Parts: sequence; C-alpha cells; structure tokens
Amino acid sequence: MSLAELRALAIRVLRAAGLAGDHADAVAETIVAGERDGCASHGAYRLLVAVNSIRKGIVSPDPTPRIEEPAPALIRVRGDFGFAQLAFALGRPRLVTKARRYGIAAMALNDVVHFAALWPEVEALAEDGLVVLALTPSHAWVAPAGGTRPVFGTNPIAFGWPRPGREPFVFDFATSAVARGEIELHRRAGKSVPESWGFDSQGRPTSDAEAVLNGAMRTFGGHKGSALAAMVELMAGPLIGDLTSRQSLEADQARGGSPIGGELIIAIDPAGFLGGSVAGALIEAEAMFEAIEVQGARLPSSRRYAARARSLKEGVVIPAALHADIEKLLEAE
Repeated sequence: MSLAELRALAIRVLRAAGLAGDHADAVAETIVAGERDGCASHGAYRLLVAVNSIRKGIVSPDPTPRIEEPAPALIRVRGDFGFAQLAFALGRPRLVTKARRYGIAAMALNDVVHFAALWPEVEALAEDGLVVLALTPSHAWVAPAGGTRPVFGTNPIAFGWPRPGREPFVFDFATSAVARGEIELHRRAGKSVPESWGFDSQGRPTSDAEAVLNGAMRTFGGHKGSALAAMVELMAGPLIGDLTSRQSLEADQARGGSPIGGELIIAIDPAGFLGGSVAGALIEAEAMFEAIEVQGARLPSSRRYAARARSLKEGVVIPAALHADIEKLLEAE
C-alpha cells in the first residue's frame, strides 16, 4: 500500500468506529508513522488496538481537551479521555512557545488513553529545535526486578535532539524487556518468545507468548530497567496528578482496553543555556554522533529513517491476515 492509501484506510476505520474527524486524523498519523518507519508493532496493527478501546468504552469518541497553565512554564492539557495524540496536537504550539520564552517548559497530558509509541511526539518537537524528554506509564503488565507479579507498565522513555539540516536524534524504548505489541505479534503468528521476556501467571519463566501476556513481562537490564520504570511511574503519574500503571489497570475494569492516564513532556530550548553559541554546541554533538558511527555503531532512529526513505518511495507491505482483520473492523460497524 502507499502511505496515502494506509492513511485513508486508517481514517476510514477510526471514523467508522466513532472517532470525530480531528481525533481520527491525529491517531491515523501516528499509525501511519509507525508503519512508514518499519515499526510493525506500532503501525497498522494498532488499528485493532485502537478500535478495541473505542468499542469497549475506554476512549471518548469526541473529546473536548482543554488547556490549563498552572505556572508560567507549565502546561496541562486535560484530554477528556481521548487518545493522547489529540491532546498533544492541541498543546504542542504552546509548549514550543513557552520553551523558547523560558528556556525550559513542561507539558502534562492528563486523562488520556495511550496505544502507541512516543517517538512521533519527541521527533516533532525536536524538529522545532528543542531537546525533548517524554515519559508515560501504562497498564501494570511488568514485574519489578526480583519479582514475578506486575507493578509497572512498559513505561517508555523517549528523547529527541535537534540536528540542523537532517532528521533529529531520537530514541524511544520501553523499560520492559520488549514492547508489549511485539509479544502480541508473536502470539498472532504462533511464535515462541525468549524466556527472558516474561513469566507465566504462576511466576515461571516461559516462552509462550500468550502466557507472558497473561502473566508478567520483565524489565530490561534487571534492576536498572526496574529503577527507570519506577521513575516513569512517579514522574508521569503522581507528579502530574494522574494514574500509576496499577491504577490504570484498575480503571480498565477488565475491559481489555489501552492504558489510561498521563504523559509528561519536558522541552528545553538550547538557546536558554547557550544564547548565541547554540550552533557551536550542535557541532560538538555532531562530532559525537560521527565518533559513534565511524566505528560501525548504529545511532538510535537511523534504522527507522532508512525504512522511512524506502516507504516514501515504495509504500509499505501489510500482512494479508492483518489487512483482513482491519477490513473486518469496517464490516462490523
């Protein structure tokens, strides 16, 4: 499919499921971005996830987000339980303005539903010339290091750094050993998973994808990933007055929908520290990137950008079984 065809399909499915126009458009762009950049677990597959949350009443189909300003450099967007993409789109211009005015600003997205990666958001802000950090909890699917029962969400951390004249440096990774969507894709394909990914409901290591989904995932890097997951819980939960991953799962009430809660985005304007010497600092950053790549190491996001270049020319390939499942969403409406 061409990206235009995928976008049209995504918008058609989301609107048929009940999302209002601007809401559907914002969500569709994230889905297209995931597929375009070779992130299958966050691409077209997420249409199934999004529609599931709409049908089960997790998501408000026609929300009315509103902006609050609790302090000069702070923004809060109350998302009215729509998908996070709509709240982000509303708050982004004001976050950029405040970061440039004060040197640093933060935006809390409250009462939103999450189903996708964070990198589209940090990439957009890095393209605005800002250094960005984004955090969000999810459902309690992940056990702390040394335990076997879920406490944390997959709790991703995303970072963006502007690179003049080229795509930003971006990373986005779950603090779990793997994204939950990756395990779900293994389950759909009937494939086993590494035992290092999680436990079954009895706390035993397992290679059965469905058993991990019904049990507990592991953090990456043992106690280090566990500590980062706890940091995300605190900063994007209690700090902004929103839900922890355990509270999100309780709020779901066994409906099987996407995580409910908040997101924290911190944006820094390099000129706030550097004034007129920003260009020199960015040159120093490029020297570091070159030192990484010259020895054959890969910069985070470079694989996505390579996939993007191919997709823009050649389109994307959607597995036939997945495409059939997406088309069934339209038949059911």
